[in-house]
Amino acid sequence: MELRELRDFYDVIVIGAGAAGMMCAAVAGQRGRSVLLVDHAEKLAEKIRISGGGRCNFTNRKITPDNFLCRNPHFVRSALARYTPQDFIDLVERHGISYHERDHGQLFCDESAQDIIQMLRTECDYGGIEWMMPAEVRAIAAVRTEHGRYRVDSSRGSIDCASLVIATGGLSIPKIGATPFGYRIAEQFGLPIVAPRPALVPLTLPPETLAELQPLSGASLDVAASCNGARFREAMLITHRGLSGPVILQISSYWQAQAYEKRDLAPVSIDLLPGLDALEWLQQKRGERALLANLLAERLPRRFAHAWCTLHGWDKPVRQMSPTELEAVATALSDWRIAPSGTQGYAKAEVTLGGVDTDALSSKTMEARNCPGLFFIGEVMDVTGHLGGFNFQWAWASGHAAGQFV
Repeated sequence: MELRELRDFYDVIVIGAGAAGMMCAAVAGQRGRSVLLVDHAEKLAEKIRISGGGRCNFTNRKITPDNFLCRNPHFVRSALARYTPQDFIDLVERHGISYHERDHGQLFCDESAQDIIQMLRTECDYGGIEWMMPAEVRAIAAVRTEHGRYRVDSSRGSIDCASLVIATGGLSIPKIGATPFGYRIAEQFGLPIVAPRPALVPLTLPPETLAELQPLSGASLDVAASCNGARFREAMLITHRGLSGPVILQISSYWQAQAYEKRDLAPVSIDLLPGLDALEWLQQKRGERALLANLLAERLPRRFAHAWCTLHGWDKPVRQMSPTELEAVATALSDWRIAPSGTQGYAKAEVTLGGVDTDALSSKTMEARNCPGLFFIGEVMDVTGHLGGFNFQWAWASGHAAGQFV
């Protein structure tokens, strides 16, 4: 994307042409602001393109502030209330993009994530946005000129602006260009950073636990996972490295969050029979001749049921088990505790937990409180949504909020 002519000054420079950056640029441009959108990548919005299996889970109908992790849990309320999922759905429909709803209110494109990218590009065109991509930003400095507050020194030259928006994302999926650039800029201007960690990411297990679970590798089942006050019910997959599947990606953020809350890392609790009173069910089956594994196979995948019983040493018929043994089985079924050793890292993470501390930002405008004209939006901030379109909605909402005030 080549610039026809590079100006010396823009009202707004947005660094990062992803979901939040393009939304912000489009909103600002359509307000009549002169906007330059800068990105170091060769391809536009790769994270959108690969999201949702290539169909982009672009929002969720059931979004509330409780679907986000942030040190300040009230920070997200203003932006989410002023730009709702329905607002984005209306935009999608205006552009004639067909979509469908899946479980839990998740919305996906019928055809391709490229439809969302093109929609945002078109909205930027409506706002007269100019592009500088690919381009390397080498330095940013505060300046005092007639109109400018910030100077961006790039591989294409130096440009001044009155408002500078950092929309460079976090550290997830480095193979498509993720960098800590946004954190460095925040630190340069004295804004605190909540230590970044991979989020919505598979969990790894210590060698001794992996050895025990090896016979279960490849098993997938519907469970409820709990940790640090959160509980989710979805599919879990046992892998050769640990645990994965939607429910594990969800709970991983809460397991990770314990670290910057300065809490001991509690194990993840797995309820293998969610919605069922395991003890009551076992007591109803107490007179049966079947092995415990065969009984559990009525509720769980057969291979998993047999391997899980072998793991715990429960290899006799239910009728031969004492009340104490049945209570132990019920506890293990409803509260199977697994202590992860870590995660599979940013390469497998959907998003980044942590980032620019929201206490340093205005929840209305996303502007840094102590640096007039400097804004942070999207994943670079300490706001992390649940799996299922929530992080995209934060990108749209925070980008829209900043775009109204730059």
